[in-house]
Amino acid sequence: MKIDVVIVGGGPAGLSAALILGRCHRQVLLCDDEQPRNRASHAIHGLLGREGRSPSAFLGEARQELTRYKSVSIRWTRVNDITPADEGFEFTCADGTTGIASKVLLATGIVDELPEIAGVEALYGVSVHHCLYCDGFEYAGKPVAAFGKGDEGADLAVMMKHWMADVVACSDGTEISADAARKLKQHGIPLRNEPIASVEGAEGVLTKIRFKSGPDLDRAALFFSTGCHQASDLSELLGCKRDRKGGVVTDSATEETSVPGVYVAGDVSRDVLLVAAAIAEGAKAAVAINKAFLLRDGFCE
Repeated sequence: MKIDVVIVGGGPAGLSAALILGRCHRQVLLCDDEQPRNRASHAIHGLLGREGRSPSAFLGEARQELTRYKSVSIRWTRVNDITPADEGFEFTCADGTTGIASKVLLATGIVDELPEIAGVEALYGVSVHHCLYCDGFEYAGKPVAAFGKGDEGADLAVMMKHWMADVVACSDGTEISADAARKLKQHGIPLRNEPIASVEGAEGVLTKIRFKSGPDLDRAALFFSTGCHQASDLSELLGCKRDRKGGVVTDSATEETSVPGVYVAGDVSRDVLLVAAAIAEGAKAAVAINKAFLLRDGFCE
């Protein structure tokens, strides 16, 4: 198989790029392992025209829109390897698919590292969240908690005070710095530094945080700051330069990485982690890729 572009990842960024490239009559293969970052969430927020739409419904509609473009194919598989070749990049997929693509777009996203607390997974995406911009608005006027080791939870709690009045910082048995303690006091935020035993709730809705010592804490939501990591090691295998946060460094105008012909879009860049931004980055990368083809083929200078 020889194609123009292989897109790795079928989230908002990858689908957006596939749409633009399909409209440019480019031969595209989009490979998706069906592990979107927001699969636990019930709703997408901050996306104009689709506010509150479920992630699964949004992705289903986007995939359906792509069926109009016969030059775009989708395979439900993971890309295991990509290596530079004379004519572009050789790729190999978990389902045995192989081929050569002139350009590569990595839209592989990131994986959030959930707090290691009993009961978290059952609440994640409903009342345990990682993004204030995505979910903070819904908790105005409700009691919430900020979780993070050391200063991470304290810093998050201070930020959360803009969205919610009743915030408690939880450092899970770790100490915070004097500066962080000063900020918490300045903003009237209590600190619970006892180790957390579990979180409890029903039907995904948090009701209580239990500590290994000390009284329970009634809360309606918990936001956490525990980090995240790349969902794929393909950018590393290809030698793409990364920044200090682990995001792939790109040209701001084209989304091209330090490896010519390899582009990234969406959360893999670790920039603004919103669906709306991922869609825009996918479209931006697709336009840059098409312009590179036009330049190659003598249609523009």
